[in-house]
Amino acid sequence: MPKRFVLIASLLLAATALPATANDSTYTDLDTDHCKTIGPEDEEGGGITLLCKGLKDYPVTFKEGDLRQSVFFGKLGKAYTEGAFETFGPFNHAGRKIEWRVDDKGVPVSAILRWFIENADPDTGMPSEALRGQVLVVSKVAQADGIGCIAGYVDALSNPETNVLARQVADEIAPGFKCAVDEALFHGKRGDRTSDPMRNFPQ
Repeated sequence: MPKRFVLIASLLLAATALPATANDSTYTDLDTDHCKTIGPEDEEGGGITLLCKGLKDYPVTFKEGDLRQSVFFGKLGKAYTEGAFETFGPFNHAGRKIEWRVDDKGVPVSAILRWFIENADPDTGMPSEALRGQVLVVSKVAQADGIGCIAGYVDALSNPETNVLARQVADEIAPGFKCAVDEALFHGKRGDRTSDPMRNFPQ
C-alpha cells in the first residue's frame, strides 16, 4: 500500500478513536433571598415556590414545604411548576452552589446540587448532625417542553470522586431521562445515611 494511503488510513483511525466532546461545568449560586415568589406562601405548612436566577435564561424553581425542599432547573412549564415536588423523606435542605453541565452549543442540559439529609437519631427521634447524609442530586434541565426533574443520585459520603460520578450521570443519563416515566436511581455505592426519595408529578 502506498505510504500516503497508509497515512490517510492512520489519520482516519485516530479521528474515530477520539472521545466525544465532553460537557463543561459552570457554576451559579442558589440565592433564595433574591428570588421572586410565584406560589402562595403557606404559613401553616411553611410552603412556598420561588423563581430564582439560574444560568443565562435558564432559571431555578425552588420549592419548600414541611421542612423539605425541591429544586427544578430550566424553563419549567406551568404543570411542573405547580404540580411537581421531588425531595427526601426526612427533613432536608439543598446546598447553595449549582454545577451546570453545558453542552458544546452552550446549552445547560443538566445540573448537580448537593442535598443535606437530616436523619433522626433513633434514640431521640430528633435530627442528628452525626447522622446527617449528603447526596449529590443530578437533574435534567427543562428545555422548551417545560419538563425537568431529578435523573439520578450519588451518595456523597460513600463514594470516592463523587463529583466525577455525578458528572457522568449528568452527561450520560440526565439529557435523555424521561420524567415521570424513568426512575431516578442511586449510582455507585449507597450508604445508610441516604434516604428514599419522595416524588410527585402532575397528572
